[in-house]
Amino acid sequence: MLKRSLSWKIAIGFFILALTVLLTLTGCNNLGTTEQPENQTKTADTSDKDGRENSASKPDISAEPKDTMEKATLYFADKDAMYLVPEEREVTAGNKKLEEAVVNELIKGPRKSDVFQTVPKEAKLISLEVVDGIAYVNFNQEFQTKHWGGSAGEAMTLYSITNSLAKLPGIEKVQFLIEGKKEDAVLGHADTTEPLAPNWSMVKE
Repeated sequence: MLKRSLSWKIAIGFFILALTVLLTLTGCNNLGTTEQPENQTKTADTSDKDGRENSASKPDISAEPKDTMEKATLYFADKDAMYLVPEEREVTAGNKKLEEAVVNELIKGPRKSDVFQTVPKEAKLISLEVVDGIAYVNFNQEFQTKHWGGSAGEAMTLYSITNSLAKLPGIEKVQFLIEGKKEDAVLGHADTTEPLAPNWSMVKE
C-alpha cells in the first residue's frame, strides 16, 4: 500500500513537471512569434525612412541646367561696307565664356535684314583667352581662306569683332591668331602683329 501511494505521488510529480515545461515552451514560442512581426515592421519602417532621406538628399539630376541670357552689342556691316551697325542681342553663353558666345554669334550673322555678315560662316573659333585686357582670339584657317577679301571687307571683319568684344568688361584690345599663331596681316592688308584697339569712329548709331 505504501509503495502504491509513493508511485502515485511520483507519477503526479512527473505530470506536473511535464505540464510546467510544456506551458513554458508554448509561452516562449508565442512570445517569439509575437515579436517577430514587430521587428520586421521596424526594419521596414527604417528602410522606408532611410529611402526618403536618401532621396531627399540627392540632387535632381533630371532637370536640365538653365542657360543664362546676357545682353551684348554686336557690330555688323552696313550695305556699303563703310560703317558698323550695332545690333543688341541676348546671348546664351551656356557652358562657354561670354566673349566666346559673342564671337560665335558674329559668325552666325545678323538678324536684321539691312546689315550684313562680317565673319565667314565657315570660320570657327578655336579658343579665346583674355589676359591683361587683351582678348586672344584664335580662329581656324577658314577665317582667312573663306574671307571675301578687299580692304573694306577686311576692316569690317576685324573691327566688328574688336568693337563687339571691347564692349564687354575687361577687354580693351584684340589680338588675332590663326591656328594659334600671329600673322603680319591676317586678312591681307592691316597689320595684325599687335593687338587692335576698337575703332568707334566706324560705328553708325
